Amino acid sequence: MGSVRARAAAGATVVVALALIAAGTAVLLVLRGNLQEQAGLQAEVAAREVAAQIATGTPYAGLDLPDGEDHPVVVADDDGRVLTAGEDVRAVDGKPVRGAQHGAQGAGPGTSGDDDDDDRSGLKPGEVDDDVAHRDGTANVDGKVADYRFAVVEAKDTRGGKATVRAGAALAPEQEAVGSVRTAMLIGLPLLCVVVAGVTWLVTRRALRPVEGIRGEMAAITASTDLSRRVPVPPSQDEVGRLARTTNETLAALESSVERQRRFVADASHELRSPIASLRTQLEVGVAHPELLDVPGAVEDTVRLQRLAADLLLLARLDAGERPADARVDLAAMVREESSQRVADRVPVHVGELAGAEVAGSRSQLARVLGNLLDNAQRHAVGSVRVAVVREGEWVVLQVEDDGPGVPEGERERIFERFVRLDDARARDDGGAGLGLAIARDVAVRHGGSLGVRTGSVFALRLPVAG
Repeated sequence: MGSVRARAAAGATVVVALALIAAGTAVLLVLRGNLQEQAGLQAEVAAREVAAQIATGTPYAGLDLPDGEDHPVVVADDDGRVLTAGEDVRAVDGKPVRGAQHGAQGAGPGTSGDDDDDDRSGLKPGEVDDDVAHRDGTANVDGKVADYRFAVVEAKDTRGGKATVRAGAALAPEQEAVGSVRTAMLIGLPLLCVVVAGVTWLVTRRALRPVEGIRGEMAAITASTDLSRRVPVPPSQDEVGRLARTTNETLAALESSVERQRRFVADASHELRSPIASLRTQLEVGVAHPELLDVPGAVEDTVRLQRLAADLLLLARLDAGERPADARVDLAAMVREESSQRVADRVPVHVGELAGAEVAGSRSQLARVLGNLLDNAQRHAVGSVRVAVVREGEWVVLQVEDDGPGVPEGERERIFERFVRLDDARARDDGGAGLGLAIARDVAVRHGGSLGVRTGSVFALRLPVAG
């Protein structure tokens, strides 16, 4: 049962088999009940015909009784003595009918000697009881014992003698019909279950064929590590088609992520190579000629390496999905504190409007965003850098503006990519590694906000106000 097709076929077969068994049982019960009801009705008609003859004064010896094999009839008095019986009726329910040849108890009406005053049935002479009792039993007719549905009717003759008429209707037709239906069901049920299992197997196989194609292609992609491949998409708009499309979307996202990771590693290696090579050169020169060692340059390269390593570590944590701390941060207070500590900036930082608003997140990461934005403004400003915090409905916006040439409109998204510097000819010492704005945007997104360029030289960090 390891196959989905096998489980589906088995499940469908079991369900259909149970449903057919329940339906077949109900049909048999209903059929049997109807046939028994018909037999009881036939027996009642026969019993009432005989009872009507008795009520009209017909002598017991002269009663017109139906055929004994189809409708065995026995007429008895209150004491159970057989007054007359149908032809060839020898026993009923195993009790022999002695001397029951037609007319054997040939006394006329009233010979039972019943008296109206002693009768508690409420019948008057010449009446037939409206109540009929039905029961199943057996009868021996001409040496053949069979099952019958009996109807029992009471009647009084014209002289007040009470007689009980017991007439039966053969149950053989009912038993044959029920047996035939049961046999047909016992033969048809296994055949129908086999058909259901086969059809379910074929339909499931056809439905799962695209899934097998998806599985095979995924196995091939795993073996080849070629993420540019895509699984086949069936033309149907069902769950399998949606699965294929979602799988391709996942593969595309995975390919993009892997490509981004490869490019990140390559760019990081390239960025690390220059300061490491410079530092190594200076140290080797210092070992050979101590008097030529550029200590400030070596320290500067070491600091640069330290900053680059810190940036790479932060990016790695952000890519790993690290969630920021759920603390309350007052942006206005943070701006005042961080701005007051930037005493060595080339261009002084002017603090503008500071709207009071708190956001949820990590203060250290948000301070890192502010620092990166101010560093970027310092590299491009002519003589002025301005920072402000404004409130926009349920959002708070931190704005950093400089009076530099601004970012061209076509480059306003590209500058947030990693290791991107618009001026490729600019010295690395002045332009940095190109990670500051990428880190700032990733932090903004992790805090449920956004970071972008509103105008040429205005960078806006938009964050939701803490709830």
